[in-house]
Amino acid sequence: MKNSYEQQVQSRKTFAIISHPDAGKTTLTEKLLYFGGAIREAGTVKGRKNSKHAMSDWMEIEKQRGISVTSSVLEFQYDDYHVNILDTPGHEDFSEDTYRTLTAADSATMLIDVAKGVEAQTIKLFKVCRMRGIPIFTFINKLDRQGKEPFELMEELEDVLGIRSYPMNWPIGMGQDFKAVYDRHKKRLELYNHENPSNIDIISISGPDDPKIDEIINDEGLVNQFREEMELLDVAGDQYDKESIDNGKLTPIFFGSAISNFGVQTFLEHFLEMAPSPTPRKSNEGVVDPLHQKFSGFVFKIQANMNPAHRDRIAFLRITSGVFKKGMNVNHVRLGKNMKLAQPTQFLAQSRNTVEEAYAGDIIGLFDPGTFRIGDTLVENGSFEFDEMPHFSPEHFCAISVKDALKHKSYEKGIRQLTEEGAIQLFQTYQKAVEQQIVGVVGVLQFEVLEHRLKSEYKVDIRLERLPFSYARWISGEKKDIEAFSRTQRNLVKDRDDRLVALFENDFQMRTAEGKYPNIKFYENSFIKE
Repeated sequence: MKNSYEQQVQSRKTFAIISHPDAGKTTLTEKLLYFGGAIREAGTVKGRKNSKHAMSDWMEIEKQRGISVTSSVLEFQYDDYHVNILDTPGHEDFSEDTYRTLTAADSATMLIDVAKGVEAQTIKLFKVCRMRGIPIFTFINKLDRQGKEPFELMEELEDVLGIRSYPMNWPIGMGQDFKAVYDRHKKRLELYNHENPSNIDIISISGPDDPKIDEIINDEGLVNQFREEMELLDVAGDQYDKESIDNGKLTPIFFGSAISNFGVQTFLEHFLEMAPSPTPRKSNEGVVDPLHQKFSGFVFKIQANMNPAHRDRIAFLRITSGVFKKGMNVNHVRLGKNMKLAQPTQFLAQSRNTVEEAYAGDIIGLFDPGTFRIGDTLVENGSFEFDEMPHFSPEHFCAISVKDALKHKSYEKGIRQLTEEGAIQLFQTYQKAVEQQIVGVVGVLQFEVLEHRLKSEYKVDIRLERLPFSYARWISGEKKDIEAFSRTQRNLVKDRDDRLVALFENDFQMRTAEGKYPNIKFYENSFIKE
């Protein structure tokens, strides 16, 4: 590929993988990295007693539990493409991190377990992709196990998610009877070998009626069923429509088995041909085109202690336009000051390399001495800002304190840094004789991760005491109204930016307060706009 700026941008494919927990997302990510030559051997989260763990699960708690609790950024080359995978946490307690990560993606791969179909967390994540209007590619996984019929899964996609589908390939058999998939575009059979699934024989055929299929599959019932299904797809199924795919209204479907390597490389090759290159982003001064040659980007994630030996913090930046060059000066819009970007990195999970140059669509890591926040915009020229990050109101709350008073300094540093990552929200009690810190989270597993990380990364033991609140509402209004409200509310706190927040135990309590104080505005998030 020529080295022109436009061709560099067009070669970028930046996508997120979304799924319900246990659908095989981390396994699929590993296999994509394997085919991209980024790793020699794909790890598996199932082998928990083994010292080998999934490349994207770099945090100690992830290795112990076999789950992904933080988004990883993984990049590799494949042919002429530069691929950036945003591997997101599957567990619903970490959906806020996933939502923010999706803002940095140009498309998404939706992974579905053939036996379980569309599950709860997939529905939530799909809705965010739909809101952004990004293309969605579907990989139906675990075909080597018995599961739902392909037509049933297509119907589920339409009924539950409201998206039509176009199968790019089609399975012949399933589970113990799984024989092959038929590539509808390239008119070829990919044969499944139960003894050695990675050894895939590919045979070109003239179409579903080719008599070679009878000879190869050697199962009259399966072959007849396959031909009937193909005929039904051709007559009654949706037609391939690139525009509908680009608009997120039609999802191409691929069948395979990630753990067996089967169908993954075919998916990757089709995906790279079909998925969009970097797309425009909205700002408060209009749309920013990725082909605009002045650098701009936004921070969508901050991660502390990716390298525990160095106690570092990395801000993940999605480049939205222009060329990034190591050492360049940019405007940090929120702070209104120029800064030099001296030590940029690119990632393979927690492994990193210094990058000299990067283009629109790439994800780079910036060393963060405490100057970045999620949502910050960096620009080479101007002072525009990109749209705000999705933000969740916490639903679970704990009073938090440090067990050993001598560790207070380490505790304060740890809690501050983890708050800046966006995984937890920290509040301080307001108008109480004894001040108390309160942690709010979207999912209860975040408390466990908070406790684990403070202990392992900051050597601090904490006490967590569950509080009965379920709602947090940021408030604004005239001073006299706020004062009147404050006199009657026992459960007021302030967030890290000193904004007033009311905590409520239930919906009834919250609605009562809203009705009693009509001049006060209650907000679900901290982005208060008058």
